[in-house]
Amino acid sequence: MATQPDARETSVVFPRTGAGARSSSALGRSVVASALRSVDPIGARAAESETSWRRGYTVHFRRLVEAGLLSPQSAVTIASDGLSALHAQLRFATVNGEITLAEAVRRPVDEPLDTAVLTGDGAPERELILPYRGERLRGAALRRRLEAWQRSGIIEPSCAEAVGRVAENPDWLMLPGRRVVVLGAGAEMGPLTALLRWGADVAAVDLPRAAIWQRLTGVVRRYAGRLRVPVAPGRYDLESGTGMGADLLHEPHRVAAWISTLDGPLTVGNYAYADGALHLRVTAAVDALIEEVLNQRDDAGVAFLATPTDTFAVPGEAVAEATRRYAAREGIGRVRRPLRVLSGGRLLARNYPPGANPGINDSLVLQQGPNYALAKRVQRWRATRTRADGRPVSLRIAPATRTRSVVRNRLLAAAFAGAHRFGIEVFEPATSNTLMAALLVHDLCVGEPKLDHPWQYEAFAAAHGGLWRQPYAPRSVLGIAVLLGAGAARS
Repeated sequence: MATQPDARETSVVFPRTGAGARSSSALGRSVVASALRSVDPIGARAAESETSWRRGYTVHFRRLVEAGLLSPQSAVTIASDGLSALHAQLRFATVNGEITLAEAVRRPVDEPLDTAVLTGDGAPERELILPYRGERLRGAALRRRLEAWQRSGIIEPSCAEAVGRVAENPDWLMLPGRRVVVLGAGAEMGPLTALLRWGADVAAVDLPRAAIWQRLTGVVRRYAGRLRVPVAPGRYDLESGTGMGADLLHEPHRVAAWISTLDGPLTVGNYAYADGALHLRVTAAVDALIEEVLNQRDDAGVAFLATPTDTFAVPGEAVAEATRRYAAREGIGRVRRPLRVLSGGRLLARNYPPGANPGINDSLVLQQGPNYALAKRVQRWRATRTRADGRPVSLRIAPATRTRSVVRNRLLAAAFAGAHRFGIEVFEPATSNTLMAALLVHDLCVGEPKLDHPWQYEAFAAAHGGLWRQPYAPRSVLGIAVLLGAGAARS
């Protein structure tokens, strides 16, 4: 897809093609091909030869996972080469011309950001409480819900174990001696509200828009945590929200310099989201910022949320459960044969070949597009690269969630409304962000287990919402889910 940024912009831009246009599709093909080239040259050639990137990208993103299974080093090589290609090809447009992303985050800062500190008036929650369908689950009720999700295949057993461990150690919730930097502080899926509710010390960055900071300031005052915010020196007001925040896309150098002033140890988490190609540009700016912070500090790690609508290698236990459910022919499986015949085999296809270990769960949704897929893959690559460098990492797979950005898309809203017919649970934002914040606390206080391969780190404590253990390949039931959920989505 060609995009033409405003000529006045000073921000990350896509490279120009031979015809002079800026094309996110050309960038996507090139970055994926570069990521594959050392490990899978045939796959690289296929990616750079793809003539319909917006419809054909899913094949190549799946190949990135498959090629990485050859060895742990293959996965690290794909991540490193993909990041290098992204940074080499994207540019940062300034009024004096284009520069590299590395040059952009190292620019001199004419007016450094100050720090405003806000402290909440409330008492910290001393136990893990999970909002769920109008209830506040704690103690035994929380354990029962985790066990129910595990039995029904909504979360992996390691997820239930990790959240349960946090519930057993409520003193972890305040993250004593640690600080999380939340980039995209206002995001519905971000951990900010939960961390403040638990009394943690958080640094937060979001756009310098008064309405955002009026809301976030209200959240801080309601709870018990401490929030550090970048502000314009001498020109900010905590009541109105003016002069607060910073723009990650346009001034990553100012944010990087501000983060360097914070006491550590730090975990820099990227929760920023935007629509379409803008999401990829913001993700690239944040990735350059994170790389600079990691280069400057040896006490910094990273945190991300992975989307379940992506391609992942999954453990053999998940494959076995999906195979069992396929054989059982439950629910819509009773009419599987005629549906498959009428659709030429496109509907109700197997999720995995029996016995695969690991299996490949391909839950990419065409409607989300290649820019979203690449943005989320960049975060996974950064996690893999950072872990290989010996730094702490928290990358957890979050469940499908009814966020505002999702329900605006009619097709996705309808699919979510019909998803329960296939054993998939779609979460409300309050449940998702609390659950994922608890997993972040686990990772920061306990650390990831020592595993053999990067795919296993991604699968650890996954809260995929049922996509991994259902019997059918997700795209082969998407249309049916949309039809079944269309009425509920309209209401």
